[in-house]
Amino acid sequence: MLEAPKFVGLIDLNQNLSQNFYHKLGEGSNMSIESYGSLQLSNVGGSVAMSMDNSSVGSNNSHTHILDHQDLNRVHNNYSVAASVNRGRVSNGLSNDALAQALVDPRFPTIGLENYDEWTIDLRKLTMGQAFAQGAFGKLYKGTYNGEDVAIKLLERPEHDLERAHFMEQQFQQEVMMLANLKHPNIVRFIGACRKPMVWCIVTEYARGGSVRQFLMRRHNRAVPLKLAVKQALDVARGMEYVHGLNLIHRDLKSDNLLIAADKSIKIADFGVARIEVQTEGMTPETGTYRWMAPEMIQHRPYTQKVDVYSFGIVLWELITGMLPFQNMTAVQAAFAVVNKGVRPTIPIECLPVLSEIMTRCWDADPDSRPPFSQVVRMLEAAQTEIMTTVRKARFRCCVQPMTTD
Repeated sequence: MLEAPKFVGLIDLNQNLSQNFYHKLGEGSNMSIESYGSLQLSNVGGSVAMSMDNSSVGSNNSHTHILDHQDLNRVHNNYSVAASVNRGRVSNGLSNDALAQALVDPRFPTIGLENYDEWTIDLRKLTMGQAFAQGAFGKLYKGTYNGEDVAIKLLERPEHDLERAHFMEQQFQQEVMMLANLKHPNIVRFIGACRKPMVWCIVTEYARGGSVRQFLMRRHNRAVPLKLAVKQALDVARGMEYVHGLNLIHRDLKSDNLLIAADKSIKIADFGVARIEVQTEGMTPETGTYRWMAPEMIQHRPYTQKVDVYSFGIVLWELITGMLPFQNMTAVQAAFAVVNKGVRPTIPIECLPVLSEIMTRCWDADPDSRPPFSQVVRMLEAAQTEIMTTVRKARFRCCVQPMTTD
């Protein structure tokens, strides 16, 4: 989740919608995070990162109630209505999808995006395909916009909870503002958005390779080629250097939120506050991130941009080893070990010294000792040069116990 600490008048981005969880469609809701290896994932891609979940949020008890919405036959009047009432297109399989129908139904006018009206999508150019994830307040779909493959996030406006509806709309507007102002080759590209009386829509580029975590799961946690791992780590570091240069904090940097484009480059995602997140391990939203979370955030202490640097150190370890951090622990156990015992993932013995140094410096317990991303980029560039000129081994993986005291 992106945080903008110096933007005046914005909502508190530290707040989470506690039930805004999503799960992969067609998969059970009792999947343990430790059972990744036995799961066969389809390569759904997407521009919004997802984790696998074992939460109670499933298709049978989703909080998405738009199927029973009382106002599908009339238009709310408490909005300033823009001129567009264009109709989009949906695939045949979506004829019974009330959320998608609420978006494309011409009876419901498109509402402007206030200061970002130029980003309002033309629904005539939007074709919606099948949903690939759903949750408490919406769904994710693959589709096309103006002929380009896109990911479409639809969020339902709560019908009977005006306070929550107002808060979610603030978050939606905040996300549009953030995405519209983030322009970098290693950040997921924003295409546009729109509001309707009962649904909010955000459209971004579609990453065909899915998330880094999905990619590693498909490889059954085998290490990726070292050259590729360092290249992808550089993509993340350069994107985060840009984000921090705008005085922003991501706060949820992890392999689930790193998407792989067709050219194998990495796109950082989940910059929104009306976010798509899977509730992992049956706990609160935070627990799904504990494996990557800096100790000061786990302890709810004041924090800086250095929390992202810590998370990057864990991500770099993932890329190099191909393994899930703290895989023999639950997320809560990992959080306890990180904070109280100084535990970090084991660095492979064969690891290049420069990469080992980056990881250990990034996940240092003292935030002030962690390097800025500008320095991380330079260190990774040096590592890339060393690999290209002297290293013969294409890959290595951690062969010892996955946990040790730092």
